[in-house]
This record gives sequence, structure tokens and C-alpha cells, in this order.
Amino acid sequence: MTYIVNDACIRCKYMDCVEVCPVDCFYEGENMLVIHPDECIDCGVCEPECPVEAIKPDTVPGVEKWLALNAEYSKIWPNITVKRDAPADAKEWEGKPGKEAEFSANPGKGD
Repeated sequence: MTYIVNDACIRCKYMDCVEVCPVDCFYEGENMLVIHPDECIDCGVCEPECPVEAIKPDTVPGVEKWLALNAEYSKIWPNITVKRDAPADAKEWEGKPGKEAEFSANPGKGD
């Protein structure tokens, strides 16, 4: 098992999860974070830290495409180990449907 980040993170990109990860397996895109599935140690400390419930175990039905996306982008986006502020409009995006269309493949800043 591993944990994944799903579309609830898109445009919210809260980084509370980054701060608690003991193995630094988060990677930053322009408007979301992903978890490297081979680096995640399945400790689960990140899941309750996410205010938008964007982190789920890969055993939850229907997350296969998000597992693939996490695996792909964690190899090319920069590693992030330090919590930074969420985007200024993050609250406006919380819980909005159709956020998958807002996904950006561009990398974030990383550390």
C-alpha cells in the first residue's frame, strides 16, 4: 500500500502534509502536490493533515488514475520538504467539482 494525492488538491495545494512526512516523499507541481509511491512508507501521518481530504490510501476503489499520476509526476517534479503558504485563492477551490480539468503538468518551485 501507498498513499496518493487526488484532484481535491488541485488549486488548493495546502502543504500541511509536507511538514509531517518523515521520508520527504512529496513533490510539487504548479497547482498540486503528489506522493512518490516508491518512497512512501505507508505511515499515514499525512492523510489526516490534509484539510481538503486529498490524500487517500491506494487501496480505495477508483484511485488508480491518481496513483499513476502520482507515480509519473513524482519522477519529474521537484521535491518539497518545507511547508509554504497555500495559494491566495485556495479557499475558493475547496470542494469544487471538475478540478481535474484545472490540473497543470508544470513543476512547482520545490525546496
